[in-house]
Amino acid sequence: MRSIISPLSLYSFIILFTMATDHQNPASKQQQPGTSAFKLIIYEQENFQGRCHELTGPCNDLQEAGVEKVGSILVLCGPWVGYEQANCKGEQYVFEKGEYPRWDSWTNSRRSDNIFAFRPIKVDSQEHKIVLYENPSFAGKKIEIIDDDVPSFHSHGYQEKVTSVRVQSGTWVGYQYPGYRGYQYLFEKGEYKDCAEFGAQFPQIQSVRRIRDMQWHQRGAFHPVAGAN
Repeated sequence: MRSIISPLSLYSFIILFTMATDHQNPASKQQQPGTSAFKLIIYEQENFQGRCHELTGPCNDLQEAGVEKVGSILVLCGPWVGYEQANCKGEQYVFEKGEYPRWDSWTNSRRSDNIFAFRPIKVDSQEHKIVLYENPSFAGKKIEIIDDDVPSFHSHGYQEKVTSVRVQSGTWVGYQYPGYRGYQYLFEKGEYKDCAEFGAQFPQIQSVRRIRDMQWHQRGAFHPVAGAN
């Protein structure tokens, strides 16, 4: 007795096989044209209330785009960096996948609660290596970090200022104080010969961590460890 496969059954098999293939290759699926790897929603009031605005790409001036105020932020796909001033200037705020119900959930510098620009952060490497130097142009004492987050440079024996930085791989965010506190400084792959090139008024960085998105890190979000020095 011959078994007969109906056209409907064959079509269902093809669909299931395609879905299984996509599931096994999430990275290739993310790279398909037409799909956005970045998405966040801005709410004009705290706790995700009021008018909302969706971003899937860079915006140099939120007010020109019709956003009166940033009260809370929901990051669906990231990471992103926000700026205190239009045209991506001023204090920086790094956002990874997650919820930010009010301004003190994305910064503790207390200098400003304004955000006037956003852009996505490209994370294209699973490996991370950064070297931070005491003096401009990569001179003086240095601290080299490979594939690790460092909540306190002092605990690693480095107590010097940080004036220049060389990022060999990965994407990082540095902080003014230990425990990932104070002003934030985004470090993408490249060289920063002076602290002004990474947006710092003073050569002070005392903690640093990696930025990882969903392609490399399952959660795509960072949570500081309680009690970090």
